[in-house]
Amino acid sequence: MDEAALREMLDAVRSGAMTSDDAVAVLRRLPFADLGFARVDHHRALRLGMAETVYAPGKTPEQCAAIVAELLAQPGSSPVILSRADDEQAAAALAANPGGARTRATVVWRPAAERAERVVVVTAGTADQPVADECACTLAAHGFRPVRISDVGVAGLHRILDAVEELATADAVVVVAGMEGALASVVGGLTAAPVVAVPTSVGYGASLAGVTALLSMLASCASGITVVGIDNGFGAACAVVRLLPSAVTTRV
Repeated sequence: MDEAALREMLDAVRSGAMTSDDAVAVLRRLPFADLGFARVDHHRALRLGMAETVYAPGKTPEQCAAIVAELLAQPGSSPVILSRADDEQAAAALAANPGGARTRATVVWRPAAERAERVVVVTAGTADQPVADECACTLAAHGFRPVRISDVGVAGLHRILDAVEELATADAVVVVAGMEGALASVVGGLTAAPVVAVPTSVGYGASLAGVTALLSMLASCASGITVVGIDNGFGAACAVVRLLPSAVTTRV
C-alpha cells in the first residue's frame, strides 16, 4: 500500500464506489501481514516512499515466492524487488508470480513509471559491473533510467575526463569502485550533483576485500560524498531514491 493507493481508496469510499467494509478489509492487513515465517511490511511505502524489498539470502525459494506474492497482492504501484536471489530462488518467485524481469541476482515486478531525473552510474572497472548492475536495476525499478559510464577508473584518468559533460548534467551520480576507491573523489570534484559512493570488494591483497576503498571514500577530500557499504549497489540506489523524492512522496 503506497500513498497514491491509499488516497485512491479513500476517494472511492467518499464517492460510494467502495464500501467502508471493503476499505476496512484492505486496511486490516496494514501495517503488516503475518505469513508465519515473515511479517511483510505493507506500511513501508507510506512511511518511507519505498516498499519493502525481499532480501533472498537465507530464505527458501518457497518463502521468496510467498513474500513476493503477498507484496504484489496489495493495492498500489510500488515496485516489488527480490534482491540477491540465486537461480532457484528467482525461478520459484517468477513461476509463482509471472511478469517479473530478472537482471543477474535482482528480480523486479511492477516497476514504477519513468521519472525525469537523470541519474548516472559510474564504474571504475569491468569487475565492478555486478554491483553497478544491482544499483541500476534497483534505480530502474523506482522509475529512473540510469545512464551508465563504465570502465573509467583513475589508472586512465583521461577516460573519466571524457565524461565531464554527462556528469555535469546529472541530478545524482553513483560511483562504484574497488581497489583504492579513488574514483569517488575524482567524480566528487567534477559535478555539483549528489554523489553516492559504493566501495567494492574488487582488488589485490592490500585492498582487503573492499575495506581500503571504503575507508578511502569515507576520508575523501571531495565534500559531501555519501558512502554505502561494500558491494551494496542496492543501498546506493535507495540513497538516490531518498535524495530525489518523487512528487508523490514529497511532503508539503
